[in-house]
Amino acid sequence: MDDVMEEIERVGVVRARRARLDAEELELLAEIAADVGDDRGVVEELTPVLRVSTREVEWRIEDGRSVVRRMPRLHAAMRSGEVESYGARRVLAVVEPLDDDTARQVDGLLAERLVDAPETAWQPGNLAQRVRRLVEKTDPDGQTERARRARAERKVELTPGEHAVSSLEVSLPAERAGACYSRVDAMARSLRHGGDLRTLDQLRADVAADLLLGRYPGVSPPEAAAMVYLHVPVDAALSLSDDGCELDGYGPVPAPIAREIMTNERSIWRAVLCDPGTGEPVDLGRRRRRPSAVIRELVRVRDRECVMPWCHRPARHCDHDHEHPWTTNDNGGGGGGSTSVANGGPRCRRHHRLKDRPGWNARYDPVRGVTRVTTPHGATYTAHREPVLTPTGQAPGRDTPARDAPKREDPGREAPECRAPAHRHAARAEPERETTAPEHHDDDGPPF
Repeated sequence: MDDVMEEIERVGVVRARRARLDAEELELLAEIAADVGDDRGVVEELTPVLRVSTREVEWRIEDGRSVVRRMPRLHAAMRSGEVESYGARRVLAVVEPLDDDTARQVDGLLAERLVDAPETAWQPGNLAQRVRRLVEKTDPDGQTERARRARAERKVELTPGEHAVSSLEVSLPAERAGACYSRVDAMARSLRHGGDLRTLDQLRADVAADLLLGRYPGVSPPEAAAMVYLHVPVDAALSLSDDGCELDGYGPVPAPIAREIMTNERSIWRAVLCDPGTGEPVDLGRRRRRPSAVIRELVRVRDRECVMPWCHRPARHCDHDHEHPWTTNDNGGGGGGSTSVANGGPRCRRHHRLKDRPGWNARYDPVRGVTRVTTPHGATYTAHREPVLTPTGQAPGRDTPARDAPKREDPGREAPECRAPAHRHAARAEPERETTAPEHHDDDGPPF
């Protein structure tokens, strides 16, 4: 056991060394670029030296220029071994449209946020998500214009692959892409539950192809199969503020874009009651093992993603996990073992199973929003859930409800809701694969 832990620590040392070397390479490329100016021949000269494609050389030179000139704090983090070139490239892709002053402002704010952040905050996907929120705050008008431009550039691309397989990529507005995936996934799961022996990945691919070719895929879409959630604070919905809008499974979106999605006549809305002090949805509970649709929905809206700190699989594609094993006795009303929002959390299939494997201790506190993971070899990671809405003040007490606190609604009552979609930020950086990786889609029934 000790030997394995030592080897794992050595891997971390190697990673930090690689980050420092990446920083040195980017510095050298920035110096070369400054010396030669616009001489395109230097790219060709560097191609055999770096042993990568000419296009990759161009990207690395641009990354070197940008990180040295515009993101000095990020560059310092690379030199200290905190982040490698891939993580830096994810950040640079987000700030690429910004002017130099705004990029440096984001760089400083990011460095401040990371001072006391857990180790998992340095994971590239988490870094990029933090930077998106900072860009939204520092350049909201520019973010809106870039979003409109990117949404106008939607397209379909066919990429030939190996072994007689090609990839068909559709770039769509985020809310429409998310809805498309949810619909295809729901239809694939219906076929699987009906006894179809194809894997879920195969079923999703075949269902998508059948729909595009105008064929009947063999199953009708379940109710609300294309649903995703758009979180919009009331003041943003009324155009009194432009803060705090997020698309489930994607991240922050400019408030004007969120309002455009809201006012789309095809959208369907359901109000989600949130505590004004904490920004969290209202809790519900019941004494049955399998959660109701309302409980599942509130948990998905609250947590948005798998609760593992480095997993970004949208909650709507995760299992509903009982954090304390289900029992008929809720331990005196404390929520332990009950089927309730206070005892539920979303876990993708892979991490749902990992939770109870020998040596792993992966616990999530749904009330406080804290995940603590201890690996079989002793490493511990902690992450905190972001509230759905930005907290506005002190939460009203349980015994003395505030006059302005929202009234608790009947959980079974239908109210407006959002049917929307999701698009991954188009950038030079390699896109993340957590949300569609095969290991997240095992075919067996979920463990409860």
